[in-house]
Amino acid sequence: MSESITTQQKSRVAIVTGGSRGIGRSVAERLAAEGQNVAIAYAGNTAAADEAVEAIRSQGGTAFAMQADVAEELEVDALFEETQRRFGGIDVVVNAAGSMVLGPIADFDLAVLDKMHRTNIRGTFVVNRAAANHVRAGGAIINFSTSVKKLALPGYGPYAATKGAVDAVSLILAKELRGQDITVNAVAPGPTATDMFLDGKDDETIDRLAKMNPLERLGTPKDIAEVVALLAGPGRWINGQTLYANGGMV
Repeated sequence: MSESITTQQKSRVAIVTGGSRGIGRSVAERLAAEGQNVAIAYAGNTAAADEAVEAIRSQGGTAFAMQADVAEELEVDALFEETQRRFGGIDVVVNAAGSMVLGPIADFDLAVLDKMHRTNIRGTFVVNRAAANHVRAGGAIINFSTSVKKLALPGYGPYAATKGAVDAVSLILAKELRGQDITVNAVAPGPTATDMFLDGKDDETIDRLAKMNPLERLGTPKDIAEVVALLAGPGRWINGQTLYANGGMV
């Protein structure tokens, strides 16, 4: 074993899918700030992924980026294998990759639905299957759900349906990993100021959604990253749960 891997094994190792932008990037930076070695998986924006890696390295962290479609088994397997080769193991897997398209159920384009399902459902399943076979004892698997499942806002039906599947995979996998000392949880953000959330919304809509929680503001990616950091580190007694990180929105 190389000297670099021997040294790096002293730190935990995290894979963050969707780690080049938005919540995923904040999660990657937060885990790196805690000393974790981070592998950032991204779908196609190489420039954004390189920026994320450079941001981590500029703060003294260790990271690399690798392109991988979360719904493609071979690409996800290659991501896990490369992470193990570089860092000697995997302790944390955060599946932040996701797609959100809004519209009423009555006339929603089924081709768009299939594409969203491919990323949000199949992608979660593929990443979690790999994680279940690679994460070391003491590790954590963290998926992304949504608070809109409870809110039942019109137009969010197709998206919320995909996240209901994420909850099911997360909570069942937690039970299937009995005895392996690996936690599995889902984080369900409320309205959060990311490009994906803000896209296509006017100021009035954004302001209305921001005031739906008692804190009367949108969440930030850093707010969500704090919750993930808890689950990825000291929150070992939280398992098989969907945590609602939404400022008190009900």
